[in-house]
Amino acid sequence: KSVPTRDTRTPTERVRAHNPEMEERTLRLLALLQVPALGPSRIARLVKDDGVDELYEHPRRFIEPLGEDAVSILETGSGRREAQRILAEAGKKGQGVVALGDARYPASLAAIYDPPPVLFFRGTLSEGARRVAIVGSRGATPSGRSIARDLACGLARHGIEVVSGLARGIDGSAHEGALLGQGATLAVLGSSADIIYPGEHRGLAGRIEAKGAVISELPPGTPPAKAHFPKRNRIIVGLSEAVIVVEAGARSGASITARLALDEGRDVLAVPGRPGDPLAFGPNQIIRDGGLLIRGLQDVLDHLGLDSETDADDSAPTDVILEKLTGSAARSIDQLTVDTGLATPVLMARLSALELEGRIERLPGTLFRSASPA
Repeated sequence: KSVPTRDTRTPTERVRAHNPEMEERTLRLLALLQVPALGPSRIARLVKDDGVDELYEHPRRFIEPLGEDAVSILETGSGRREAQRILAEAGKKGQGVVALGDARYPASLAAIYDPPPVLFFRGTLSEGARRVAIVGSRGATPSGRSIARDLACGLARHGIEVVSGLARGIDGSAHEGALLGQGATLAVLGSSADIIYPGEHRGLAGRIEAKGAVISELPPGTPPAKAHFPKRNRIIVGLSEAVIVVEAGARSGASITARLALDEGRDVLAVPGRPGDPLAFGPNQIIRDGGLLIRGLQDVLDHLGLDSETDADDSAPTDVILEKLTGSAARSIDQLTVDTGLATPVLMARLSALELEGRIERLPGTLFRSASPA
């Protein structure tokens, strides 16, 4: 299978290495974003219809009905000056910038109804990568977080990048799972890429940057706000060929993301839950409305057209794992990695299999113990 190429330059080096035409386009799009009456969605639609140059150079043809103040932002150059300041600030903070129309802009994101005109990111955006989103409740159960982590770990082992929103609960577990699987993961924020929310995920965000990217359409220095999160959900959908929902309430952000995915023609998969459970309402409704029910990783792999692994990873010695879990004491992933000598992705896969077989049980905090402790 093909391996996505990764750019090893720093974000600042990549910004400076832009060809002049692309850098000018980025400046013009950022200048247009300074017109409050336009907004990202309208700019993207106008740009698709008329081209950014026409819109920027002849604003009265397109936005005069919005008022003289809107037009003057472009005609006086104040929008461009602010755009230059934003680009300089992004460079200082180590952020890469990619604009709609750039060859590096994710093609699947550009194809949605209202793609963000400009993306800011910390880390690396791979070109040609396959991506799947995993989303769900912030107040997820330990079981839900475990499912998200295992799915992400398995997808990462198969070269699929995992996309999520860095929130508590399912999102954080999905990112953790992808990293456990030694894969890349993308975190899309409801704040700028330099302001990590929630704060407890700053360490996780740093690890994500090392393997993937933290992404936002918001310029540096923008704090989180309630209105930003529904908008960021469209980016999660746009980056992904499919969206997996694990535990979500009726009106949760994950359910909104699933509806956006259906509107954009992306596949939506859901892990079913017990009827009557509030966190099962979202996934069960998705399945009722035609989404794909998934029982585990294999169903996802089948849907994506990927073969399950039959190599040495799947024949890892389960007796060694069971031996280390003998007794009443629970052990963490880190302890088991040291004790068994198995690579973390291999160990996670075998633990998941043993758990499904009922031979071990998972405890809160990603601890494991024998299902029949002495």
